[in-house]
Amino acid sequence: MHNCGKIAIIGGGSWATAIAKIVVNNTHRIGWYMRRDDRIDDFKRMGHNPAYLTSVHFKLDEIDFTSDINHIAREYDTLVFVTPSPYLKNHLKKLKVGIRDKFIVTAIKGIVPDENLVCSEYFHEVFDVPYDNLACIGGPSHAEEVAMERLSYLTIGCSDKDKALAFADVLKGRFIKTKVSEDVIGIEYSSVLKNVYAIAAGICSGLKYGDNFQAVLMANALQEMSRFLACVRPIERRIEDSVYIGDLLVTGYSNFSRNRTFGTMIGKGYSVKSAQIEMEMIAEGYFGTKCMKEINRHLHVNMPILDAVYNILYERITPEVEIKLLTDSFR
Repeated sequence: MHNCGKIAIIGGGSWATAIAKIVVNNTHRIGWYMRRDDRIDDFKRMGHNPAYLTSVHFKLDEIDFTSDINHIAREYDTLVFVTPSPYLKNHLKKLKVGIRDKFIVTAIKGIVPDENLVCSEYFHEVFDVPYDNLACIGGPSHAEEVAMERLSYLTIGCSDKDKALAFADVLKGRFIKTKVSEDVIGIEYSSVLKNVYAIAAGICSGLKYGDNFQAVLMANALQEMSRFLACVRPIERRIEDSVYIGDLLVTGYSNFSRNRTFGTMIGKGYSVKSAQIEMEMIAEGYFGTKCMKEINRHLHVNMPILDAVYNILYERITPEVEIKLLTDSFR
């Protein structure tokens, strides 16, 4: 059985904090990279993340905090990346230590901008990490609920099943159930797309479309996701598994969903800029929409919901007009 060795978390947001809590509960020792020294100082003083999930308390003697990513890359065997996708490249630019032999887990539900690669592809192509050493965390999992120890189900994707099982073991516990999958690329793309569809759900909510239409939107979103995944990685997969449809539904319906909140503001008439300022948190789907649109320019999958969200966010077409056109295309 694979041994995950020493585990480090890279990122300081709410999902990073929730994952850190799960791992430290089960292993009693983690490394934790945060970019800002002032955040680390505040964390050490307060015993919790000063900016996110502030009700979650940690035993500080179980955490090796650092703002030096090279220290983490040298000292730790499993590196769990949980930064917003637009910032990933900036963190990795500081790396002087090779990470080819590390076990890399991405819990980033986004695409690396400019490269238009999901995270596992990026680590493989840019850092030469073999696919057997690359894993992802998927499934319906709002950080806030994980932090409250509400029952959640996570799927660990890795082409090496033993490694997936070993990391799943690190996460599972009283309120976390785990399963494994070999569909890393499929899980990563679905977790990008569901953010786009959650923005669409929010826009429709902001425009006062009701629950009946929301269900039709989600049904069409699932079909659209299924078409795209079949094109980008044609393997046998069950789109009704929780890592695909479950994540889509929780992001589309939940009040914890930043992407849905962001979409609702757009539907109510906010500009992208003012919605972003008011939220103060990253809505991954905003960046994901542009990346997915660019990727699909080469693949030509029929994706009317993606196109509609892109037109609203980037082409400044009014939500009323664009969603009306979209509703006419649904069956």
